Amino acid sequence: MVQASSVEISRVNKFYGPFQALKDVSMSVPPGKVTCLIGPSGSGKSTLLRCINFLEEYDSGEVRIDGQLIGYDAPGRKMSARKLREMRRSIGMVFQQFNLWPHMTALQNVAEGLIRVRGLPRREAETRAAEALEKVGLADKMANHPSRLSGGQQQRVAIARAVAMEPRLMLFDEPTSALDPELVGEVLNVMKALASEGMTMVVVTHEMGFAAHVADQVAFMEKGELVGVDVPSRILHQPEDPRIHAFLRTYHERNSF
Repeated sequence: MVQASSVEISRVNKFYGPFQALKDVSMSVPPGKVTCLIGPSGSGKSTLLRCINFLEEYDSGEVRIDGQLIGYDAPGRKMSARKLREMRRSIGMVFQQFNLWPHMTALQNVAEGLIRVRGLPRREAETRAAEALEKVGLADKMANHPSRLSGGQQQRVAIARAVAMEPRLMLFDEPTSALDPELVGEVLNVMKALASEGMTMVVVTHEMGFAAHVADQVAFMEKGELVGVDVPSRILHQPEDPRIHAFLRTYHERNSF
């Protein structure tokens, strides 16, 4: 099995013009553990996630993966595009939207990255792609194009595409938010299976049940600040900060019937 990565985030700040999206955020993500980022919309969760693989350039602070600074060779000096690409090879990311090629089958969608990025021969890439699709429960859908897959199945193809690259770290940006409610469970089950294998995962989510049962730690963000990080039982059931308490009360009110 691929070794799991650790992530160290230290005093990270991010600005969009005068607006500060991240404010001195510091957090540790242990190897082989699941960290869920929760909080109201616009709190900086997705921005922080994208800073981890430098899809967003943070303005100050540090993000280190396995001790190596990502995005910069030294504070203020960006690393080369080639070196950044090399670091990203060990990071998988799954977005809200599936981003599948509509003209390719599920198998081809998963295999293409292995061919283009890893340089694998097509036959070897397709063998690994088939294994990844079987892992997410889509062995019978390999020949289907995205238009013939449900939203949940398309998202599982996107997860298979990331997993096939054998990442040491997986980032999920609200992977179920674009799905109909009845399809959410099938995607969360795949993520639970990955977590049980010891994959390091950072997940932006509004699924409190998933955070409660799968996360090793839950981080709550509001207005660009990391308000608290703790085990799920304390963050979700015994929050000390009134901002976390207010968010959870609102969440439960909206999701009660």
